[in-house]
Amino acid sequence: MKNPTLRPIVLAGLLAAAAACHGTSAANTAAAGGTAGGSSGGSAADPARAPGARSPDTRMPEAATPEARSLSLSAGTSVVLASRTALSSWHNHAGDPVTATAGAAVVDASGDTVIPRGATFLGKVTAIAPAPHPSEQGTMRVSFSEVRIQGATYPVHGEVTYLATAMKGRGVTAGTAAKVGAGAVIGGVAGRLIGGNGTGTIVGAVAGGAGGAVVAHATRTMDIILPEGATIRLKLTEPFVRAIASKSEPAAPPAA
Repeated sequence: MKNPTLRPIVLAGLLAAAAACHGTSAANTAAAGGTAGGSSGGSAADPARAPGARSPDTRMPEAATPEARSLSLSAGTSVVLASRTALSSWHNHAGDPVTATAGAAVVDASGDTVIPRGATFLGKVTAIAPAPHPSEQGTMRVSFSEVRIQGATYPVHGEVTYLATAMKGRGVTAGTAAKVGAGAVIGGVAGRLIGGNGTGTIVGAVAGGAGGAVVAHATRTMDIILPEGATIRLKLTEPFVRAIASKSEPAAPPAA
């Protein structure tokens, strides 16, 4: 026969055990929740990983690009050149190429080198002719249209204001020799007519020869020449502009 007194005691024990198990489960759940929150949300000691914080930028910095700029010379700037082409009215003609190099660096108002020493100027002969008479000058004109600096070519507009030219006679040619001979013959004939003897003929021949030499000197060709290395002065008629990568661009090597 069952004891009715034991039933309340057993029931109370079961309720107490159930309550203890529930408390343990809640504590475990709270501990698990704290661990999960720490792994996903971060802590105050790690602000980079705090909720809403931006991830650190791990990209490598880009290399600095040199700042391109331009250098310029105003119209009227003078450039002193040295000819690298020997010219002569005996051998050269209009259209022949001419090369010259900058004898000194040309700088702008800020002191920056715009055209370095040794820069190569390219041009051509525009007119050339010998002197029509020994007492006159021949004609020689050249122009430059480009300048080459460190492998780059730039247009240039300028007027050549000075050429260190010289005049040189070609000497007595076959034509002038014929004129000398004619003078000697005429002199000899005149001597015979005047003197009437051998002495007169000799004197006449000498006089005629001298006269023929004067004719040859007055008619021989005088060439105008421009020796290699001669000075040329160029005046810019328009601004010259040159683009460079940076201010640290190396200077051109000196002219040889």
